Amino acid sequence: MFYETRDNRHGLPHDPFKSCVVPRCIGWISSISAEGVVNLAPYSFFNAISTDPHMVAFGSGGRHPHGGKDSISNVEATGEFVCNLATFDLREQMSRTSATTAPEVDEFDYAGLEAAPATLVRPPRVRAAPIHLECVHYRTIDLPCRDPDPLARNGLVIGEVVGVHINDEILSDGMVDMSKFRPIARLGYMDYSVADNVFTMPFPD
Repeated sequence: MFYETRDNRHGLPHDPFKSCVVPRCIGWISSISAEGVVNLAPYSFFNAISTDPHMVAFGSGGRHPHGGKDSISNVEATGEFVCNLATFDLREQMSRTSATTAPEVDEFDYAGLEAAPATLVRPPRVRAAPIHLECVHYRTIDLPCRDPDPLARNGLVIGEVVGVHINDEILSDGMVDMSKFRPIARLGYMDYSVADNVFTMPFPD
C-alpha cells in the first residue's frame, strides 16, 4: 500500500505512522513551572541525539484543554528538565502521568510516585526510575502544525545532559544490563514493548 501523508487517506482503521517507527524509547520528562509546580509526563517522541556533548530531544505536539503542553512551557520558562527512563515495573505509573490534568496538578502525587532531588537542576527525579538524565534547555525548534488552534504547537525540545544517575543495581561488569534495566518503549496504537531480548553484533572491520 501507499498513501500521501498530506491527506492521510490510508484506508486503515487507524493511522499506521506511529507503528512504522518502532520501538520508540519513552522519555519521562519531569519539569517545574516558574511558579514552582512540578510536572511529569511521558514522551515517546524522544531520543538521544548526540554524545559530545550529550544531548537529548523530545517532541511535544498538540495542546491540553487549558492551553499548551506543560512540559514545553516549563522547560522554556525555567531552562531545565530531567529525563527519567521508564521501566516495565513502572509502566502503570508512567501511563497514569499521561492523563490530561490541570497545570496546578503535581503528577508525582497523582501517580503515587516518590520524588528525589536532582543534583544540578531544580526539577525532581522519579526515585524509582533506575536512570535519570539531568538536562538544561538548549533550544526549542518550532515545527509545522496543521492544527488551526493558536494554542496548538509542535515543538522539538533539545537539551544538553549535564548529569547522569544510574542505579548500581542495574550494572553488570561495569555496563548497563538490559535484563535488569528492562526499559519500556512505545509501539503503535495502545502497544508497548520491553527490552528483554538482546543480541550483540560487533562493528565491521
